[in-house]
Amino acid sequence: GKSGISIMLNSNHFRLPTVPNWCIYQYRVDFEPEENRTFIRKGMLKFHKDKVGPYIFDGTILFSSTRLPDKIELTSVRKSDNTPFKVTIYLVGRMMPEDPHYITIFNIIMRKQLEYLNLQLVGRDYYDAYNKISVHQFRLELWPGYITSIRQHERDILLNAEITHKVMRQETLYHVLMDCYRHSNNYRVKFCNSVIGIMVLTDYNNHTYRIEDVDFETNPSSTFPMKDGQHISYQEYYKTKYKINISSASQPMLVTRTKPKTRNAGQGDLVYLVPELCRATGLTDSMRENFHLMKALAVHTCISPTSRIDKLIQFNSRLRQEPKVLQEFKNWNMSLDKNLLEFPGRLLNSERLLFADNRYINSSNGDWTRDMQKTHMLKSTALRRWIVLVTERDMHVVHKFIETLLFVSHGIAFRIDQPRIQTIRDDKAGTYAENLEYILSKSAPDLVFCVVSNNRSDRYAAIKKKCCLDRPVPSQVFLQKNLSGRNTMTIATKVAIQMNCKLGGAPWTIENPLKGLMVIGFDICHDANTKGKDFLTMVATVDQTLTQYFSSIALFHSNEDLGDQLCASVRKAIMAYKERNKAFPIHLVIYRDGVSEGQLRQVYENEVQKLEKALEKLYYGPNFKLIFIIVTKKINVRLFDMRGRNANPRTGTIVDDVITNPLRYDFFIVSQQVRQGTISPTSYNVIFDNTGLEVDIVQVVTYKLTHMYYNCSTTVRVPAPCHYAHKLSFLVGRFLHQPPNSQLEKQLFFL
Repeated sequence: GKSGISIMLNSNHFRLPTVPNWCIYQYRVDFEPEENRTFIRKGMLKFHKDKVGPYIFDGTILFSSTRLPDKIELTSVRKSDNTPFKVTIYLVGRMMPEDPHYITIFNIIMRKQLEYLNLQLVGRDYYDAYNKISVHQFRLELWPGYITSIRQHERDILLNAEITHKVMRQETLYHVLMDCYRHSNNYRVKFCNSVIGIMVLTDYNNHTYRIEDVDFETNPSSTFPMKDGQHISYQEYYKTKYKINISSASQPMLVTRTKPKTRNAGQGDLVYLVPELCRATGLTDSMRENFHLMKALAVHTCISPTSRIDKLIQFNSRLRQEPKVLQEFKNWNMSLDKNLLEFPGRLLNSERLLFADNRYINSSNGDWTRDMQKTHMLKSTALRRWIVLVTERDMHVVHKFIETLLFVSHGIAFRIDQPRIQTIRDDKAGTYAENLEYILSKSAPDLVFCVVSNNRSDRYAAIKKKCCLDRPVPSQVFLQKNLSGRNTMTIATKVAIQMNCKLGGAPWTIENPLKGLMVIGFDICHDANTKGKDFLTMVATVDQTLTQYFSSIALFHSNEDLGDQLCASVRKAIMAYKERNKAFPIHLVIYRDGVSEGQLRQVYENEVQKLEKALEKLYYGPNFKLIFIIVTKKINVRLFDMRGRNANPRTGTIVDDVITNPLRYDFFIVSQQVRQGTISPTSYNVIFDNTGLEVDIVQVVTYKLTHMYYNCSTTVRVPAPCHYAHKLSFLVGRFLHQPPNSQLEKQLFFL
């Protein structure tokens, strides 16, 4: 693209210069007699490392940059019993830079280098246990670590390095067991639910394991066979080998597996672990909801751009100063640049937002909160009939808040009449549901406003189920603590804008450069209560101003079913557009969220190709113009603006060269500002485009759409329809557990 002004950026990449026409040779290694244990095969081959040269061996296949003879026969001895072995190495092929598996070898080599830095593998990434940070007040530890990935980019092979942290709990799983025992009648079920699937650390050997089951029939007094055939109890084993005394002989054992030595080795062997010797990693949901805990962690994890750059340079220095790493690089003819990658990007112009009376506001650096105060909304509805549900104890503050709400609404040209206030005896979930049923069965208000004492999910679910499923009506759930205080005016303004949007209004819009444009956001969500129950959520624009929406939710049971449901959802949206505009949309822009790297081919074959055929039927031939874009927020790319002494890039920064994929039509956009930490760009990957639109138009429209999320007066990380789809996913997957009533499909009821 060419839009905007050129700026210089850094990213968290280092160049990896390599020898031109570097070739990797692939060999098969056979052992006679047969030996299935990978670590023994590796040991016997290592005996001949001087003859073979630098290599990577997974137990069957050997990779080397050295050209060996087509066939080599060697002899080795198995140390455990001195059995002689014949080791035969056969040349089976070679990989050139264009081979898709070529880069995989780089990543294997890189992960080996991280082990030389004494980093501990936890899950898929490496962490520095020796430099752990203690968060005493919450009995937690933070292990700093690195996520690395080597890929071929536009011109160079680059190492992407990202700073990460792993939370380690100081409490053991025995503490969790005792807590379940004290607070639950069915403690076994509660303990299983708490620990199965989590990753644990065993301090005595610094290994991590994923818990697969709990065996309540086995305990530390139970015995197991040693390699020599003798049986020993777990208590005795830990006392003998690690000098550890296990305090509770009655605790159940945790079941896990050893990691297979190779990808094709199948499942590892079963391993039994003692709960009091295991510490859980990661955070529970309740921990994430603890504001003070998350704030304490953020002190260490929310890293400023300058600090992040310093840590990346330190990591680079550790690699280049470690003799073993240098030798390994030399063996493979590799080297590592010492400086972060530097390259040009572009900064788009600030977006102009249109309000009522043809008034434009400049979204300076992605925030127009102050400028829009007392500005009339682009399109206002009228809220004539609405009901406030509130407990008797909160009545005294509700009246004052409603006065404030009516006052600020007048300033933004949103007419709100006095509500009917219905008091309820208590704030139980059932009480709200009963009162809503009674009210909505006898009247048809435009909106219901429920004041609640806290964020309890069962109460919220009861309100939303009643208003989205049983008695469809827009609803606003409002926290009691926000009824009064210093920020009441600001909060009331935000709520007024939300309520206006839920009734079909719109506070602002962007200048749309494309005639007949329809934008669709897709997301996938899993039902929080039922495993295997999945929903496809879609939110689409249905007017030229991109302010009116149509939503659809579909349950799907397989990937094939997902493609069919996506086509059906798009067809519904197009028909809603046609009903409003008396014509089909000319341009269809689809943003698809919730796609991992390994699912791209599947999405193209199962969704895009099916959608092509469905649109051909609908448009009576290939007359449609479609662009299908994969949106990814969780990426490890970080950008730094060199103009601001390595500050975060400004909103509207675009990168579509140097760090992008040479085989893709992809780009990065920074569309949001953060007050703390380092900003993350969003990745966009265009996997289908028959529109003929210039790259600049696609990028600019994408950036414009990040200004259209009506829950805030700032830009967001993804185009608004995509964000709305995510919001709808959360409501359906977490609280409703089924598609909402179709009477709400033309309203932003989920805002």
